[in-house]
Amino acid sequence: MNFEFQTARQIIFGAGAANDIGPMVGSFGRRPLIVTGRDPQRGEKILARLSARGLGAVTFSVPGEPEISRVEQGTKLAQAEQCDVIIGIGGGSVLDAAKAIAAMLTNDGELLDYLEIIGRGQALQKPSAPFIAIPTTAGTGSEVTRNAVLASPEHKVKASLRSPLMLPKRALVDPELTHDLPPALTASTGLDALTQLIEPYVCLRANPMTDGLCEEGIRRAAWALPRAFANGQDKLAREGMALASLHGGLALANAGLGAVHGFAGPIGGMFPAPHGAVCAALLSHVMAANLRALRERSPDSGALERYQHIASLLTGDPHAQAEAGVKWVERLVVELHIPPLRTYGLTLAHIPDVVSKAASASSMKANPIALTPEELAQILAAAI
Repeated sequence: MNFEFQTARQIIFGAGAANDIGPMVGSFGRRPLIVTGRDPQRGEKILARLSARGLGAVTFSVPGEPEISRVEQGTKLAQAEQCDVIIGIGGGSVLDAAKAIAAMLTNDGELLDYLEIIGRGQALQKPSAPFIAIPTTAGTGSEVTRNAVLASPEHKVKASLRSPLMLPKRALVDPELTHDLPPALTASTGLDALTQLIEPYVCLRANPMTDGLCEEGIRRAAWALPRAFANGQDKLAREGMALASLHGGLALANAGLGAVHGFAGPIGGMFPAPHGAVCAALLSHVMAANLRALRERSPDSGALERYQHIASLLTGDPHAQAEAGVKWVERLVVELHIPPLRTYGLTLAHIPDVVSKAASASSMKANPIALTPEELAQILAAAI
């Protein structure tokens, strides 16, 4: 049994945790760059607290999926403004962009020197500039991961910048920041969080440390996600989903993922589809396909027992069979109004291209069983 576990240097969790940002930033630098989403107002409270501490901050907006060109712009701004600490406040796209900016602020060369797939894949040589991650969604867990997923419209693909040197110095997880998240985003990001708990639990690189995180996270997400969708001001539900998302980030960074995320990268690069929504549309179909393939070709696999345990965690029934977990997810997808993949332009004609790209994705390699091109095509057809 061999595994490693890496995460942010410090994780601070709790309602109001972001209120103490001023003294924390001051311990790292004097000129922060605040990376926000489409609405820079999400960072106004942070700006006010930094200003009260005499810290002059610069803001930078990432309005959508983090594209390579946008990260390059943010890096140039940080350099020109002599920023010495990066703060990301937003969803996974914002945190990934901020993480990449922090890495490129201290490493020589171009972003493409270090990107996987479309770049030269070189290893980062220097630790990132101090990076503080403040998530405002309960989904990606990017606040505790060591990679940033960036989009290249030119190549119609998403590629990762990946290194242990990119881990945040601080992860501030404040559930209060998620209270105003609209129901649709609560649904898609929440199902992304659930996916990132289920996939590491059944993947080939699961380990005892991540197992505990996944089990507790799945249990919390099962009751919290429907409640948070129904009432965004439900403090206990928001807290439960924030913790589930954090657990998912810790698990995926130290174990791996699977076919859902193997598909999500290519689809997100080819179509204007939000990552969480893609994962939500695919999850039940991948679970069902994995169960069929495991029973046919690997009936002694421990993943079958794990899928059964997932079913018991989701349903609350200790005697539930694995298929009950698939049905539970199917019902939740309907309850949360998750749209099918055709909503984003994906058609049956795109299946061969997507399958070809997904088959070589890094996440696919950790799936509990290698799925055939035919099985992958069936998953996509069902999700369209």
